[in-house]
Amino acid sequence: MMVSHQNAKAASIQLGTNVLGGADAVEFSTLVRELGDKGVTTLVIDMSNVQIMNSSGLGMLVASLSTMRKFGGTVKFAAVPEKVQTLLTMTHLNSVFQMYPTTQEALDSQ
Repeated sequence: MMVSHQNAKAASIQLGTNVLGGADAVEFSTLVRELGDKGVTTLVIDMSNVQIMNSSGLGMLVASLSTMRKFGGTVKFAAVPEKVQTLLTMTHLNSVFQMYPTTQEALDSQ
């Protein structure tokens, strides 16, 4: 997981192949908080590498939205694989998060 783009108000985080919560969730939430502390209000989560996601992984994404809202911001998803889109639809999270084909399109939509 890494920050692949950042400016004064927007940043993107690229997730790894397995989004399963656990230690990754702690690292992810710390990173989201740090970005919020720096004034980032638009966080784009690039899911282009994601192959597996479980309920804990979903939970960390929902928590990121809650954290960003505390900073007056939002979270957008980019490059969501079909399997993950199906999971988001089944859990109705597709109506909570805005999704874009690419990270750049999500960043440009600010």
